[in-house]
Amino acid sequence: MRLSILDDYQGVALDMADWAPVRARGVEIMVERHAFADEDAAARALADSEIVAAMRERTPFPKSLVERLPKLKLLITTGMRNASFDMAALTERGVTVCGTGGGNEDTAELAWGLILGAARRIAEDHQTMREGGWQTRIGYRIAGKTLAVLGLGRLGSAVARVGLAFKMPVIAWSQNLTAEHAAAAGVERVEKDELFRRADILSVHVVLSPRSRGLVGRREIGLMKPSAILVNTSRGPIVDTDAVLEALDTGRLGYAAFDVYDKEPLPADHKLRRARNVLLTPHIGYVTDENYHSSYPQIVENVMAFLDGQPRRVI
Repeated sequence: MRLSILDDYQGVALDMADWAPVRARGVEIMVERHAFADEDAAARALADSEIVAAMRERTPFPKSLVERLPKLKLLITTGMRNASFDMAALTERGVTVCGTGGGNEDTAELAWGLILGAARRIAEDHQTMREGGWQTRIGYRIAGKTLAVLGLGRLGSAVARVGLAFKMPVIAWSQNLTAEHAAAAGVERVEKDELFRRADILSVHVVLSPRSRGLVGRREIGLMKPSAILVNTSRGPIVDTDAVLEALDTGRLGYAAFDVYDKEPLPADHKLRRARNVLLTPHIGYVTDENYHSSYPQIVENVMAFLDGQPRRVI
């Protein structure tokens, strides 16, 4: 039997857990370091794998790919949901799908890194210092500014708590958010358009779904202040990247920070890489030593439970 561990970009998967029990059961472990070029490449690489361990949504499993993997029996994702898996196709094929449990606020911490980096232009000043320069720009105080949180779930609430600690008025909106839930978090619930109009800093924390795809579009960005900062650490397709770039280029938006993209890895020639007033990180919200040391051991547990006929954490 073969287990394929996907998208181990940093080459650390085998060091983050004890895989000896898996190997002792006669399972061959294959590690894929890089993203597949396309679905054909994924189908070729995984053709002989009965078990596949995916890291978040780095490699999608649409029906077209699932149908090309006749040996696949167990598909594991980090986290307990994966929008890039066609669950209907996997169920139809009889593939068991499992996840890993345990919450963390790593992405919320990164969101604040991006917020502060954008407000104080840290990346630009760092580069200026590298080049031998000194002060060239003026920063942006966040105390007293309005933090607008799009989605007040676990991560959105964590971001809101930090905003409150910085003495920021915090407002929030999502389709299902109630005034009572917002108030319990110390946050004011507002309507969608008001969220965008009042935002000095907008941080996106909704889950990608058909109704959230394109949620932050040209119209919504057009409601924002010319000085506003937009931060997306959720999923790329929630925000219309072209609309953001257009607004930045014409001075209708102050700054944007992204950790997530429509296509990942972000192509080397993508226009975001050359845009001004943009801070970019390579989808590292959940990429921490602590998170990996939690996720990979749970993948081992899921594999062993499946081999014993008692799958755990089934999605």
